This record gives sequence, C-alpha cells and structure tokens, in this order.
Amino acid sequence: MPMSDIIIALNAGSSSIKLSVCHIQPDDTVDTLLAGHTDMTGPAPHFTLRDNKGILRAEQRWNHADVPYATVLGEILKQVDSTLGVRDITAIGHRIVHGGPAHSQPEYITPALVQALAALTPLAPLHMPHNLEPIEALHTLRPDLPQVACFDTAFHHNMPFCARSFALPHSYMEAGIRRYGFHGLSYEYIVQRLRQTAPHLATGRVIAAHLGSGASLCAIDNGKSIDTTMGFSPLDGLVMSTRCGALDPAVVLYLQNNCQMDTEAVRNLLYQHSGLLALSNGLSGDIRTLLASSTPEAARAVEVFIYHITREAAAMACALGGVDALIFSGGIGENQPDIRASVVQKLGWLGLRLDAEANTKGTGCISTADSPVEIHIIPTDEDAMIALHTRDVLRSKGMWPRSGPEL
Repeated sequence: MPMSDIIIALNAGSSSIKLSVCHIQPDDTVDTLLAGHTDMTGPAPHFTLRDNKGILRAEQRWNHADVPYATVLGEILKQVDSTLGVRDITAIGHRIVHGGPAHSQPEYITPALVQALAALTPLAPLHMPHNLEPIEALHTLRPDLPQVACFDTAFHHNMPFCARSFALPHSYMEAGIRRYGFHGLSYEYIVQRLRQTAPHLATGRVIAAHLGSGASLCAIDNGKSIDTTMGFSPLDGLVMSTRCGALDPAVVLYLQNNCQMDTEAVRNLLYQHSGLLALSNGLSGDIRTLLASSTPEAARAVEVFIYHITREAAAMACALGGVDALIFSGGIGENQPDIRASVVQKLGWLGLRLDAEANTKGTGCISTADSPVEIHIIPTDEDAMIALHTRDVLRSKGMWPRSGPEL
C-alpha cells in the first residue's frame, strides 16, 4: 500500500526549478524527504535530486537548451516517483509570487484561478509567467493531481491602510497599485517557529529580517504583518544582490527621457545590474565574495547594505511602537555573523546586545541574557509552509488524507 500524503512544494523561477518532497507528521512537523534543483541557466537544463542527507539520488542532463518545459517537469516527476518507490504524490503546492489585491490565502488551483493569476502578470512580469508555467504543464502531465497556489503576498494582505497605500489618486489603488509586500511565506514560517520555541515573542513586536539575494524586513505585531520594506514589487526596499531597492521614481523618468532607455532596458538595469553588484563596481552581488574582498568598492557595498538594513529596521520599530525581538533569516541572515554583528551594533540604541560567542556559533538566541531586545536566528523554510498550506486546502475540500495507513 502506498504511503499517503506526500506533497511536492514547487518554486519555479526564470533560472531554476526548485522543489521539496515533503511528508507532514501528525504534529505538523514537515519532513523533507527529497530536494530537487533544476538549473536552467547553462547550455541545457540540469536536474539533481538529493535526499535529506544530501546524497545524490537522481540526476538528469539534457543535451540542448530548447527543452520544452513540460518535458523537464515530466522527467522531474518521473525521477521523484522512482526515488520514492512505493510512496506516491498526493498534491503539488506552488509558490506564487503575487496574489494581487484579491488573493489573501492559499487556493485550490482551477482554470479560473489560473486565468485570474495570468491577469496579474503586469504586477510581476519577471515572476508570474514562470510561476504559472508549471501549473499548466502539470495539468497536462497529471490532470488528476491536485495543485494549490500559495501566495508570497498573502501574509501582508491586511497591513494597515497607511502601510499599504501610495499617495496617488484613489482610482490607481482601485486598479491594484498599492504596497503588497513579499517574502510572506518566509515570514509566516518565522511566526510559526516563534509560536513553538518562543511564544512570548510570537505575541510581541518583532522585526524579521529575511536577508538573501533578495532581502526585506517585516514588522510583525502579534503574528501579523503591519509593515514591510518591499512594496508594489520585489524591487523595493533594501539594497539587494542585483536589485536597487528603494529608488526615487524620478530616476526612472530620467533614464527614459535622458538616457534613451526603454522599459525593458530600465527593468534589466534595476533588477539585474544594480544593488551590491553595482555598488562594488561589478565585482559581485554575492555578499560572501564582498566580505572576502579587500577592495574599497567591496567595503563600500557592504556598508551601504548594512546602512539600509538598519535605517529600515528603525522605521519598522517606529511602526511597531517598540521592539521585543529581531529575527535574522535567509541565506545572509542565517550564515553571515559579521553582517549580523554590524547590524546589531548600529541598532544598539534600540536596546540590542549581542552575545559574540553565540553569534559566531550561529544558532538560536544570540543576544545576551540582559539584552532588552532578544535576537534570534531562525532558518527559514518556505517549502514547509507551502506543504502545510497545501494540506490545509486539501483538508478543507475533504481531500486529506487521501489514502490508507502508511507502510
């Protein structure tokens, strides 16, 4: 008899397809059985599948770049099925970057929903087509396999009016021009972990810092988002790896009117050739490379990165009316003690006191015992949230659990 209730959490982007094969325990613990990655940036797609010990379990290389998306996805599912053996897949949950003004919670995917999400493409033109393509391919490959959409904007959907509004005529807000916020699945996971490990903070005032190649901050009060640094798009807010972050909108007008740049050229500049990469004079958008470099350009890029984090953290503290905890997450937040130390040092006036030894170890609570504001590292797991949301949507439709007892 097959093991029931295996969920694939799928995150499809322009350069990769990432997936986690998850099994949810009765206590809501999510076990990642397999993790897959398909690199789409090279001369041809390359797929690898590893188990939870990091051991390579399957691999597929194609010999040319123009492999149909459905072919790649079909091979991925074939390899997952083969590696799982007798266990089978119950559903697939998708990370959808943008839910627009109407989608505030995970939803069962229907043709009508796909059509509605396709209409949101102008809000996230670099992300939505890649998010939707696997949904359509899977509908053809496995039409009976349930699919669920999990929106990265949903966690911020009910931010206060003052936090979600632009000072534009009301008709534009009615047309969907507002601050949405992103990294919502990551922030949801942080809240969930706080409920389990530090319930006194889960009901408190928390600044969560999701710091990776894409980076943002979120002000969380009693588990709810009340403000965040990303706004209408994932381009806003903090300086990022190759994204500019917050920018005077007149700069865009200047680039178009005085530098003869069309919309696509401006988009490419702001998303792909700005941020740390630009500040370091083209050295790198990777914070690890910059920290290892002795060049003044690298030091300048890191300084600007930290400056914007701390400036925006102060704004989040203002939105919260105080702060009880600062949470570091994301690839940089979890793995770069020097960045954490610099951020905490500049925010010392808020009452943050860092335990240097704990910071070097890089796990759990890293503030001193007498620090008025607690500082924690919480490794994020967006795929776990996708799996849990998918389970909950199926349960609400009477589709969970699907089959009988496990082997």
